[in-house]
Amino acid sequence: MSRALIVAGVLLLAIPGAALAQSKGKGVRLWNLTSATITGFELSPVGKNEWGPNQTLNDKDKEVDHDERLRITGVEPGRYDAKVSYGGSKQCFVRDIEIKADAVFSVSDKDLKDCNR
Repeated sequence: MSRALIVAGVLLLAIPGAALAQSKGKGVRLWNLTSATITGFELSPVGKNEWGPNQTLNDKDKEVDHDERLRITGVEPGRYDAKVSYGGSKQCFVRDIEIKADAVFSVSDKDLKDCNR
């Protein structure tokens, strides 16, 4: 009987560690589905024009190629506008992106608005 109690105790101690490991997700990630390489990606709460840091600096080569994912840091789940920059000084906006915890969100050419050069 004491052996069963020991096994039960070990299992109970292991459960919080397993739950903690599962709660550590991959974080928020941008999936670049545009037809070009993104060289700048900044977020602002919807309608605020309070742009955060350039998230492409989180990437090893500081840009996000087509079909590449980028880890987004320092952003809480919510709704955001994005300022998207490309080489050659092209800049576009994506409005009202929903960002969820530990989830991937994508940006494609059809999402780009108000582009300028």
